[in-house]
Amino acid sequence: MNNVVNSILSGFSSILALDQGFTGTADDGCACSSGGGSGGCCKDQPKKEEENKIDTSCACGSETPCNDGPTQIDTVKLVYASLTGTAKTFATELENKLKQQTNIRIQHLNVVDITEYDNDDLLTETAVCVFILSSYNVEGPLDWFTKWLRDLRYDWRVDRLALQKLRYAVCGLGDSAYGDEFNQAAQSIDKWLGQLGATRIYPLGACDKNNDQKAQFDSWADLFMAELHDKRSLEFAPAQIEYDSDAEEEQEEETNKDVMGSGDEMLDVEDMGKMASKLRAAKQNREEEELDFERSHAKRSIGEAPKKKTSSEPRDMVSPMLHKNLTKQGYKIVGTHSGVKICRWTKAALRGRGFCYKHSFYGIQSHLCMETTPSLACANKCVFCWRHHTNPVGTTWRWKVDDPKFILDGAMENHYKMIKQLKGVPGVKADRFQEAFTIKHCALSLVGEPIFYPHINEFVNLLHENNISSFLVTNAQFPDKIADMVPCTQLYVSIDAGTREGLKKIDRPLFRDFWERFLGSLESLSKKGQRTVYRLTLVKDHNTDEIDNYVELVRRGKPSFIEVKGVTYCGYSGASNLTMANVPYHHEVVDFCQKLVDKLGGGYAISAEHAHSCSILIASTDFYVNGEWYTHIDYPKFFELVRSKQPFTAKDFMAKTPAWAVFGAPEGGFDPDETRFYRKGKKPQEQKTLEVAAAS
Repeated sequence: MNNVVNSILSGFSSILALDQGFTGTADDGCACSSGGGSGGCCKDQPKKEEENKIDTSCACGSETPCNDGPTQIDTVKLVYASLTGTAKTFATELENKLKQQTNIRIQHLNVVDITEYDNDDLLTETAVCVFILSSYNVEGPLDWFTKWLRDLRYDWRVDRLALQKLRYAVCGLGDSAYGDEFNQAAQSIDKWLGQLGATRIYPLGACDKNNDQKAQFDSWADLFMAELHDKRSLEFAPAQIEYDSDAEEEQEEETNKDVMGSGDEMLDVEDMGKMASKLRAAKQNREEEELDFERSHAKRSIGEAPKKKTSSEPRDMVSPMLHKNLTKQGYKIVGTHSGVKICRWTKAALRGRGFCYKHSFYGIQSHLCMETTPSLACANKCVFCWRHHTNPVGTTWRWKVDDPKFILDGAMENHYKMIKQLKGVPGVKADRFQEAFTIKHCALSLVGEPIFYPHINEFVNLLHENNISSFLVTNAQFPDKIADMVPCTQLYVSIDAGTREGLKKIDRPLFRDFWERFLGSLESLSKKGQRTVYRLTLVKDHNTDEIDNYVELVRRGKPSFIEVKGVTYCGYSGASNLTMANVPYHHEVVDFCQKLVDKLGGGYAISAEHAHSCSILIASTDFYVNGEWYTHIDYPKFFELVRSKQPFTAKDFMAKTPAWAVFGAPEGGFDPDETRFYRKGKKPQEQKTLEVAAAS
């Protein structure tokens, strides 16, 4: 902070002498650009009064703004802060729009990542700065800049007009699902820049991811550029402190003097106790100032469509921009809030290259499986999300609701279309291709929170009526929904951490009472009497050391099975700081599972594995009968039990686990009837030796 103070003090005299007029270079016949007069503009010259008319040789004195020619601007900087890349994309689009403007000529136009911008340069910045800032409730690239600007604003040693050379505009990108935290960082930065003497060119924009963010930004950008063309908007505002009266200014200065001492006088350590009341007063002043700003500076969302007064019809969950992002990733959107996608294991199964871990653990063949969800929205933003957080988030259902049959028909139709497109892929087996047009299993775990869908029970019943088994995965944030859930073939909850702090760090939930909801979901699960599963994703340096806490969670929820899988690295997205270093090896997952079983002290054991997916299945010993594991499912028997309308338990439809899938088998959970595909040029024997060594 000393460097900041020295920089301010050394340039203080030049700041006070700053010319307040616009110093553009447009040759429009107006003295505004010639520096004439004491104020640099001919509006300060005596006006001619011939026949009570103003001399219109200068546009400053006429009713017409100085916009006869294009606006000349030396430098414009588009500064963005982005986690997922949206702010960077918008900044680039604004750059292209500015280059295409014929009425605005910019000599130097730069797009700058805020992490590469030297904060101290802001003190002497003369460029027009446009800040396009994404706000998140997690650590991100904007944090350091926000903290620096806040410290600058409240540092008693810093001149309150330190940024009066700066002209700026701020546009925030956020998600209204976060409530009071929506665009919080952008609001604060816009406020602090103004309070430090900078000139705001255009009001703060607040673009909501849940309300067609792209359209809102385009509208804000168009209005900003129109304002930029008006040369008067580029004039520096009169030197003043925003939202602060003179009395408040004097009071704060006096408080600073009282608390810190004046001149060269230093506060004695023994007198610190006497300053407690004054420190509290200083803190209260700051809180009151913040409150005054909130009251006087209404939040404004630029570009929102006018609200219809005669209709309160809910909107679509999938906005045009969201639809574009998801379809680009291979999703097929069904209706207004559902989706379906082909899994890579489906493609592998069609070519006879093996099935996913569900085949080893439960007897599901991947080419007969459809992966879908009736709700793309989620209440978490997990760090290991495969979808890079392009799906919407929310804590309550506020969108349109599609009919369950419409969703199922649309999902199956799109699934079959994607299967049909694979007929020309080399290696696809004809018999597998034909079998794939009869869906026998539905994995409700694609993206989002399926149990969030208001008619999830009707949807699951439709699956069972069509002889399609159901595996439903929930993030354990809706305990009431779990309690009300009809019998699924298998009901999952994701257990990503064993502590409140760990869960917040990994899942990044929206609910404030997320931990209570999490524990409530486990208790609801324990009362279901169905096949239940804990899904545990291991992330090195995040949750691999929480074995004791997981033991308590297992005892609370009493699941039938515990799936433990190493996290899958999905590449850099900006929304997560995970790297390949966070991905555990298979032998590390095995070691974790063995320690967990030992800590449980009975009732559970490692039953099966799928080394290819770095996955281990821990099962209740209820499924260990006569020295053999019965983790597979008798699907015809399950449908028979469902149609009987009579109560049944998980043990009523269990089936024997094949020998090749049992933990410790040389196949490592890979079906020997399939053809193993080896990559990186390794020979089969070399590959097998490496895997056996790792497993042991």
